[in-house]
Amino acid sequence: MSGDQPLSDAARRVQDFLDARGLRLEVVELPGSTRTAAEAAQAVGCQVAQIAKSLVFRGEASGDPVLVVASGVNRVDLKRVAALLGEHVGKADAVFVRERTGFAIGGIPPAGHLTPLTTLVDEDLLALPVIWAAAGTPHAVFRLSPGDLLRLSNGRAARVKADA
Repeated sequence: MSGDQPLSDAARRVQDFLDARGLRLEVVELPGSTRTAAEAAQAVGCQVAQIAKSLVFRGEASGDPVLVVASGVNRVDLKRVAALLGEHVGKADAVFVRERTGFAIGGIPPAGHLTPLTTLVDEDLLALPVIWAAAGTPHAVFRLSPGDLLRLSNGRAARVKADA
């Protein structure tokens, strides 16, 4: 998918993070955008549910970043997230996200951030054999298993989706 082109700096940081953990996961950069779950699914040829979208929130009391890795078809229920964390969470702006993760919104990987993030992983992702996650830019992704996702992110599986 990526051809012989070198990875961009942000995608290279994600690849280096994966390599340092001894994983044989490959970051690929695609010509089209993978900023949204639908774009990513179309670009890699998978179902939208297989896209692991990384959403950063901010603890309202602590000010700490919180990462929720959700299935591309699910909306996140912030009340559920708050109950799991013991504090309300709100939107994190682009500056906060970049300062805490080292990546821009639209390309946030599930791991390899500048600072450790409390991470919740959508339990719906665990039922899928293969998932795809962002890899540092709106054009970079990598394929992984749900087990890889939990190990890489140091996340905990949880019911985070909003009821339909």
